[in-house]
Amino acid sequence: MTVTTTSSAIDADDADKRDAERNIFSEARGDEQRRVNNDPRPRQGKQNQQPRRDKRDVHGWVVLDKPIGMTSTHAVAVLKRLFSAKRAGHAGTLDPLASGGLPIALGEATKTVPFVMDGRKRYRFTVSWGEERDTDDTEGRAVKTSEIRPTADSIRELLPRFTGVIEQIPPQYSAIKVQGERAYDLARDGETVELKPRPVEIHELILVEHGDNGQSVFEAECGKGTYVRALARDMGRILGCFGHICALRRTLVGPFTEADMIPLEQLEALCNRAASGEGSLADALLPVETALDDIPALAVTRADAARLHRGQAVLLRGRDAPNTSGTVYVTVAGRLLALAEIGNGELIPKRVFNLNGLTASPARNNGSV
Repeated sequence: MTVTTTSSAIDADDADKRDAERNIFSEARGDEQRRVNNDPRPRQGKQNQQPRRDKRDVHGWVVLDKPIGMTSTHAVAVLKRLFSAKRAGHAGTLDPLASGGLPIALGEATKTVPFVMDGRKRYRFTVSWGEERDTDDTEGRAVKTSEIRPTADSIRELLPRFTGVIEQIPPQYSAIKVQGERAYDLARDGETVELKPRPVEIHELILVEHGDNGQSVFEAECGKGTYVRALARDMGRILGCFGHICALRRTLVGPFTEADMIPLEQLEALCNRAASGEGSLADALLPVETALDDIPALAVTRADAARLHRGQAVLLRGRDAPNTSGTVYVTVAGRLLALAEIGNGELIPKRVFNLNGLTASPARNNGSV
């Protein structure tokens, strides 16, 4: 599931941009004033500027337990800085309002991002009844209200209608493009965006708690493209009481569970210990192939590995040749080598991995951390 950035994320990005522009303007004005006064002193910013750290090759996954209030883009930037990594990306946006699992791929792990994004996601979320908001969460303004509050029984009776393959209209504040523009940009400009319904799959939707405070807690497991905010909106409309998300936590993303998540504070502490020689950031990494848990593995000889590494196909012969077809991930001497396709008796490399640099520690590879 892709949970898109709400208006708060846009406002935060705009604020960062405005702060940067103010800093640039302030420095330029100070330089101009010093030129007028024939002041030979260098800019203060140059004196305090820290040396830029060299980027390095880091390969693996970090499943950040993203805190509320942080955008997914900012989270990636923070981890990229902590690891001094050359490349980084995330596997599925989390709203600033949401917390929980944000898988961040470093280095060669970025080649496996689609496999995580296509996996199931699980959420625990709270719906506040009585108000529908334009963003479908607490960040927006109320557009519909009701004094009606649903009973636990009426909610449970409704849930089968939201289980299985259903048609869902994405939120107005979503990253879907409409004639080349993001829907949330159009919505912020006051335009009404007509988004078409699309099929999504809800594997499970259960009512966990229902209190007297006008709120209900749910858990949902769903496929790619599902908007949990839209679930709250649509349930509220059918129940006649309206509703919006007031809390959201992602507990599962593909192969990654809550047990894999690392809070930002813990990650920063590990970084500080590593800088003083008391540990290694490799302890925070999960192997690149963790994202490929649902794909068959195929071990090859060193001679075949050399051919695959050069982008050449390998003939599959003999009694040990696999009798399947499709995507596999290839290993040599227990080390990830490539993603490949089996077809017509050949093993054809599609993505080759170069894992030179910092990778997951042996303990993480063995699943003991």
